[in-house]
Amino acid sequence: MEYLDFELPIKELEEQLVKCALIGEESDVDMTESCSNIEKKLVKTKNDIYGNLTAWQRVQVSRHPNRPYTLDHIAALAGDTFMELHGDRNVKDDKAMVGGLGKIGDQSFMFIGQQKGYNTKTRQYRNFGMANPEGYRKALRLMKMAEKFGIPVVTLLDTPGAYPGLEAEERGQGEAIARNIFEMTLLKTPIITVVIGEGASGGAVGIGVGDRVYMMENTWYTVISPESCSSILWRSWEHKEKAAEALKLTPQDMKKHKLIDGIIKEPLGGAHSDREKAFKEVEKTILKAFKELSKLSVEELVEQRMEKYSNMGVYNE
Repeated sequence: MEYLDFELPIKELEEQLVKCALIGEESDVDMTESCSNIEKKLVKTKNDIYGNLTAWQRVQVSRHPNRPYTLDHIAALAGDTFMELHGDRNVKDDKAMVGGLGKIGDQSFMFIGQQKGYNTKTRQYRNFGMANPEGYRKALRLMKMAEKFGIPVVTLLDTPGAYPGLEAEERGQGEAIARNIFEMTLLKTPIITVVIGEGASGGAVGIGVGDRVYMMENTWYTVISPESCSSILWRSWEHKEKAAEALKLTPQDMKKHKLIDGIIKEPLGGAHSDREKAFKEVEKTILKAFKELSKLSVEELVEQRMEKYSNMGVYNE
């Protein structure tokens, strides 16, 4: 297990707990009470730390190397029923954007999301979760397929942004994202969106126009990363903490401003500390949202979606 800077007190207590249990096993000394005291202190420390996270600390948790990625969530949600689909039928198959059909229980879903890598080799293979235009066009192809067969769409957002390379711009990165936003607004099937990690810029919005949009507790969603914001405003990354606060990128801020529909509770210590529990919460949220959306006609679905996004940013003075 890897630990972030602010998690070091947790690391120390967990190491003490392991040593305490080991002493109890290897000797005749009864360490039950001592271990129990350390456990209580560990829970209290976790509550203190995770109950008062700053915006920047939430950004750090969203990037935790042990945090589950899109394919982890899909594997937990759909299991062996998931069948990945490839290619945009134009350029190539973008490995940073994954998608395919799968079932949660008896209900079929079209799963789409950005996928990051676990080590240097897979990060390069997945382009660090930054999709090219063909990734967004693949996503749109799968959405249109889902619409044709009346299958609800689930999008899982986890990207530091769309790929900003010259070749991506040459192939129409901006147009691909804009086209997805337009088409998703009018898509005649339910769309459920969950931010499971980083939700940066148009790279996230390109598959993020949903009837229901949720954020996991330790994620972020905004127009630009704190580091990039800091580099533009202060010509340095040193002010990334201040930028994170100013951007109002946390789930709590997004919910307050009515930009998302709900926050998915994470296990104490983050999704990486208890993956199964985190997967269950995501599954429960998706099924609840689908149950609500399935009661609407196609016309009502599209009308409510368009009204939802039209009302964002409207204020009465």
